[in-house]
Amino acid sequence: MQKEILIAGFGGQGVLFAGQVLAYAAMDTGHEVTWIPSYGPEMRGGTANCTVVIADEEIGSPLVQYPPAVVALNLPSFDKYEALVQPGGVLVVNQSMVDRKAQRDDITVLYIPGNEMAEACGNRRLLNMVMTGALLAAFPVMSLDEAKTALKAHLPAKHQKLIPNNFAAMDKGYETAKEQLGRNQ
Repeated sequence: MQKEILIAGFGGQGVLFAGQVLAYAAMDTGHEVTWIPSYGPEMRGGTANCTVVIADEEIGSPLVQYPPAVVALNLPSFDKYEALVQPGGVLVVNQSMVDRKAQRDDITVLYIPGNEMAEACGNRRLLNMVMTGALLAAFPVMSLDEAKTALKAHLPAKHQKLIPNNFAAMDKGYETAKEQLGRNQ
């Protein structure tokens, strides 16, 4: 088994951290993993993306050209990566920042109102955890509980007080994605 995930958005949306949570969860459950961040010099406000590769065996290359799963947190990322999702793959879209529908009908597309859901969970910075939960509902490379365990285990002590809000955001994204998937069948 080898699964590739690409997460993309603006710097400051938690793109890299969302990838780290997935990478830590995979590592903690005994999988091979690579996490490759990429961001512009602006960092906050510039473009950022990361790729996570999770496998049962040694990973030959951390580079991903056509990922089976993409999380697009903003319109430029949606525009750039929609065409690259493998046929049959999953595209999880932050509907709060994307004002159009996907052009493809050979992939599963989920439209998650991530910004509003994050704010409802207590902080707009929870967007990345809302979208991580949604991704795991559509692309179950690990369980939601495994991701939560990794988040709790690897979050610095000074941020542990934020765990309940992060878990709520992950749950909300997961539940919303499951509802959409149920309607699409």
